Amino acid sequence: MLLALIVVPLLAGFANLVFGGRKPNAARWISLAAMVIDLLLVLVLAGRTAGETAAGGDWIAYTAHEWIPRFGIGLRLGVDGISLLLVGLTAILGIAAVACSWTEITERVGFFHFNLLWVLAGVIGVFLALDLFLLYFFWELMLVPMYLLIGIWGHERRLYAAIKFFVFTQASGLFMLAAIVGVWAAHGAATGKYTFDYLELLRAPGGRAASIWMMLGFFVAFAVKLPALPFHTWLPDAHTEAPTAGSVVLAGLLLKTGGYGLIRFALPLFPEASRAFAPIAMGIGAIGVLYGAWVAFAQTDLKRLVAYSSVSHLGFVLLAIYAWNELALQGAVLQMICHGLATGALFVLVGVVQERTHTRDLARLGGLWDKVPRMAGLGMVLALASLGLPGLGNFVAELLVLAGSFRASATWATVAALGLVLAAVYSLWIIQRVFHGEDREGWKLADLAPRESLVLGGAVVLLLWLGLHPQPAIELARPAITRVEALVAAPDSAPGGKLRTASQSSPAVVRTTEQRRSR
Repeated sequence: MLLALIVVPLLAGFANLVFGGRKPNAARWISLAAMVIDLLLVLVLAGRTAGETAAGGDWIAYTAHEWIPRFGIGLRLGVDGISLLLVGLTAILGIAAVACSWTEITERVGFFHFNLLWVLAGVIGVFLALDLFLLYFFWELMLVPMYLLIGIWGHERRLYAAIKFFVFTQASGLFMLAAIVGVWAAHGAATGKYTFDYLELLRAPGGRAASIWMMLGFFVAFAVKLPALPFHTWLPDAHTEAPTAGSVVLAGLLLKTGGYGLIRFALPLFPEASRAFAPIAMGIGAIGVLYGAWVAFAQTDLKRLVAYSSVSHLGFVLLAIYAWNELALQGAVLQMICHGLATGALFVLVGVVQERTHTRDLARLGGLWDKVPRMAGLGMVLALASLGLPGLGNFVAELLVLAGSFRASATWATVAALGLVLAAVYSLWIIQRVFHGEDREGWKLADLAPRESLVLGGAVVLLLWLGLHPQPAIELARPAITRVEALVAAPDSAPGGKLRTASQSSPAVVRTTEQRRSR
């Protein structure tokens, strides 16, 4: 099933190359079917979590196959509560990306959907990889298709934005590659066994100075993708020039690979170095919350405004990750999910507005409430979700982040809390400038089509569910959060320590696998 989650979109992408040139609608339906299949696989895995975690398995599902044994490279994939939630988010936003590009993309439709599905496959691979070489493979797999999505189907300055995106992410990826090789070499020199197996490398030895440099290699790669200050400058340009589906995938998914990478790899592999670096990282996150919100309010381009809001919201994620306690980590995971839904839907809304008005300029927009009441109503709810209105998922996430972060640093938690005020300002600014005020252009627009209403309405329903009943998502992620929290808090006595070497992890994995097969 784990392989299928990756292989299905890859094969569907190839099918789009074959059929999409002659039958554009075939590419759209193939892409939609592929992401629906992935969503069904996620639901099947979610249905198995209760029995398998209770049986003592640390992973909901795990698979390992030799790939290049000479260098210790294997096809090792695993899913726990955190990664399952994010893979589910990928499937949902993948469906939304296909739906929102149904009429927007009319040229080279097959090649567009090929690139879209390969980006999604790379994202899923990052969320499932338990081999550092495989992690880097999928990390790079995301890069070229997204570059093409921006560079071919983007807007006026698409080539500049695509090159900037490529340079930032490729350069930061090289830092991670150097750190991965360093971890591999350090572990091999100390144990005589060279491997990229994440579960075994959790005990990678090395001096404090070496571990700090390797940790920083991972941090730079993940911070650029998150993005955190001062590595964020590629994001507004990429978002502004990307097609709507590209913006949905960028905001909802690619940015989450940065947060996930910090939780899964950077901190557990380098606990001592991470604890020493935590005050700096928390400061970067808290300042990013304020900076992103302040700059968002200054934008005149609606899409650029939403892009800068992502810098602010994901500052909460960085702050929570380095606070590294259960409340903060629960908030970080929930914030990634809710931000993906809310901001992804806002980019769909911006795409709908631009498709009808041919502008994103806030000075020209206004007075749309009476013209497009369904669009205005859903847009208002999504903007309120972005500011963290109680009853919506973002409120629960940010409350957990601030409560957990306050335990680690009252100063930085207080600074970040000020960002909630600025979030209210720019979110209400969106509602006022787009839907209220004077209609200076005399707009005559069609309201949301059923397809568009379903995408935006679905996001609103999920945000309401996470806001009113977040416990199922929190409980799904809790075992994984407890394990990774313990790895950093007490690396030598962590409950998850039994998964640190192959000899220790194999029995638990085998028992879980055998139980699954017996069913």
